[in-house]
Order: sequence, then C-alpha cells, then structure tokens
Amino acid sequence: MLTIRPARPEELPALTAYPNDDERNSATAAYLSGLLDSGCTRPAWCLVADQDNELVGNVVLWTIPGRSVPEDIVLLEPGDDQTAAALLTHAAELARSLGARTQGHVLDTPSQAPQFQRDPRRREQLLAAHGFSVTRDGCRFLWQTGDPLPAQDDRLHWRSLADLGEEPFVDLLADTFTDTKDSIFRAEIAEHGLRGAAERNLADMLELDHEPDWFEIGYDQQNRPVAISLPARTQSSAVIGLVAIATTGRGHGYATAVVARGTSILVATGATEIRGDCDTGNIGMVKAFQRAGYHNFANRKMFSRPL
Repeated sequence: MLTIRPARPEELPALTAYPNDDERNSATAAYLSGLLDSGCTRPAWCLVADQDNELVGNVVLWTIPGRSVPEDIVLLEPGDDQTAAALLTHAAELARSLGARTQGHVLDTPSQAPQFQRDPRRREQLLAAHGFSVTRDGCRFLWQTGDPLPAQDDRLHWRSLADLGEEPFVDLLADTFTDTKDSIFRAEIAEHGLRGAAERNLADMLELDHEPDWFEIGYDQQNRPVAISLPARTQSSAVIGLVAIATTGRGHGYATAVVARGTSILVATGATEIRGDCDTGNIGMVKAFQRAGYHNFANRKMFSRPL
C-alpha cells in the first residue's frame, strides 16, 4: 500500500536513497540538511512515499528563511507514475493548507548535484500533467575561483543602499522594467504594475543574505542613475542577484559592468563561486555574463502552478 507521510526523524536528511549511488545520496542529504538548518524547509514539509515500509519517493517544500508559507518544491524524487501523482497532489494540498496560492519548481539540465534531477523529459511531463507550466526558460552561469576577475568599468561610479535608502532603487528598477526581456518580471508587471513589481523584487532581494553596502546604483559620467547591482548570498551560493539597466543607459555595456561589480564585491567577501541566471532569450544578459568571464554550466526551466 502506498502512503504519503512526513519523513520520520531517522529518515532525515537522507530520505529516498538509491543503491550504488553514493554520490547522489550524500550530496542530496547534505543539501537537505542545510535547508533544514537554515529554515528553508521543515521536517513537516519533507514528504515521503512509503510503499510497504520502503521509501520509494519524496517531495520537499521550500521557502525563504523567515517565511511560514512554502513557495516551491525544492526536491522531488518522483518514483513511478502512481507515486509521482500522489506526491505532487500531497505537495499541493500541504502548501495550500499553509496559505500558498502558487507553487513553483525548477528543473536543471544536465543533471547535477545536489538535486540530481535525472530523466528531465519525464519530469517535465509529470509537472505538466499536474498543472505546472513553464514561467522561464533560462540559462545558468558560473564564475569560480581561478577564473579571471572581470575588469571594472570606470565609466560608472557607485552609491549604496546604506547611503541612498530604498526609494531610489524602487524608482530606477521601475524604469528598467518598462521594456524588460525577463519573462518573470513581465508576469509580475502584468499583475502588479511597474512600481508594484519593482517594490516586490527589491523586497525579495532584501530578504537574501547581504550587506547594505553591497546593493548599489551605478551613475554615469553625467551623474545619471543608469544601473542597479544587487549581489547576495543564497543558502547554497553567492549570486548576481539582480541586474537592471535604465532605459537611458541601454546599449553601453553597463550590464557587463554590473556583473563585474557584483563579482568584485562577492569575491572580496570570500565567495569562491558565484552564479547568475537569465532568460535564454535575453541576449543582452547572456552576453553580459559571458563578457564578464562566466560560463553557461546549465539550463534551467522554471515552472509554476496555481493552488
């Protein structure tokens, strides 16, 4: 008999383990342990599929530390089709009961630590069958220690959030959204308007691990605000969190300058690897990461479903 239930204490953090796959088992367990320690997930959000006292699948919900409503599915071992259906149904019911209105999930290819999302075509089919649709088809970029540090752009000078306060960031971010190529931003603008989307994105970034002087606005030689740099840290990596260029600053290579600025700040604070994401169709940002010395290590599809 198949039962979906919260994992027992002795089943955490390993959950579903696979024979002869020590690399996957240890990496995923370490990742989940970190999520539990940081408050990104909770034992009650770690659901397992129990088939006659054998764990045959699992699903884990996630949120930003400090929040009480789970936003995404962060780990999914679907098992067979019956198990996958039961897990995804229970994941929706649990999130809904805790106040979630939507649920997201990301699928990275090629398969890699720590999620090891093998058989991505089947996973995508399962998600579609359970109400998920693609909200972003994206690229993932990586800079690591040993890669050349990107050159800084001396055409810009920078002022920080600690100096300026939040309002100039919201104003400039709303301007950058007027013709954004980012599919996630476009969806948020459609729902909340330019300024509402700007306020929500800045609020989300402020919840990530950062120092106030990391968040900066770049000014050109005419002292016009033309760029926003928001580097930060997530539970698993340092990130080029958000890059935004004012409408008056387009076409000057300032996106590359922002990536370089964020990289410099994060490296100075000890980061040994830094990640960044953008839409595959956002050619300007793809080129900005490449010019700053980042390489495209994976592609990421982002999914969401209403609850």
